[in-house]
Amino acid sequence: MQLVELPKPEGNVLVRVEAIGVNFLDVYHRSGLYPMPLPFVPGSEGAGVVEATGERVAWAMVPGAYAEYASVPAEKLVPLPDAVDARTAAAVMLQGMTAHYLVASTFVLREGHSALVHAAAGGVGGLLVQLGKQRGARVVATASPAKHAEVRALGADEVLDYSDPWPDGFDVVYDSVGRTTFDRSLDALKVRGTLVLYGQSSGPVPAFDPSRLAKKGTYLTRPSLGHYTLTREELLWRASDVFAAIESGAVRVRIDRELPLAEAAEAHRLLESRQTRGKLLLIP
Repeated sequence: MQLVELPKPEGNVLVRVEAIGVNFLDVYHRSGLYPMPLPFVPGSEGAGVVEATGERVAWAMVPGAYAEYASVPAEKLVPLPDAVDARTAAAVMLQGMTAHYLVASTFVLREGHSALVHAAAGGVGGLLVQLGKQRGARVVATASPAKHAEVRALGADEVLDYSDPWPDGFDVVYDSVGRTTFDRSLDALKVRGTLVLYGQSSGPVPAFDPSRLAKKGTYLTRPSLGHYTLTREELLWRASDVFAAIESGAVRVRIDRELPLAEAAEAHRLLESRQTRGKLLLIP
């Protein structure tokens, strides 16, 4: 990645960017795992001020956020409530709505359910723990040993290391790690349990025989946020639910650190090395 000067983008709504969320999706784009036409401006999430009106807004799933100005389609912009600042919004738009669709739509967590949440010290994982407990589920989490106390503080009923034996019988496993956890995630499910593979921070899962799912009648899904924000109404519903949870104190947003936009490469290195606890932000 290189920092370069470009003209202000044209078309759509011009937003002066105040904070940018850094996500593994950005890493996938940069590395070519999810190919993008070159050259391109990374970043899929941010918050700022509409240049023409002064309205405070945030967005997700729109490329080009690693910049001082972004061009965002009007239907993708979400107005910010007074109690949510730009940094908080940039920290939760993509990850907060991801956690929301995972517990509210992909597998609807309810009281009495048990869930295994991988990478629980990360951005989405930490939000999943909190939202899962808010819904009355039993939540078991995995994280590296140095982060166990932090994950317990988020409300997890039990925290395990990746090398520990994992219990089985879970209604759902939320797996963002991929290659190194997939097989054990399948084994940890109950009969007719659901494995939600929503990321692959350790690498993509190799091809496998679907007949393996017959052992327990397992459901396997590979969703993304785009599948769950198909309409503006759905986008506004998810964002407003996330903002309301933050305003009420039910969800705590953890920002690991803020880096200048010029240090975007360092932000990617930190994210890929698992040295973060919570969200990384870039500030133009």
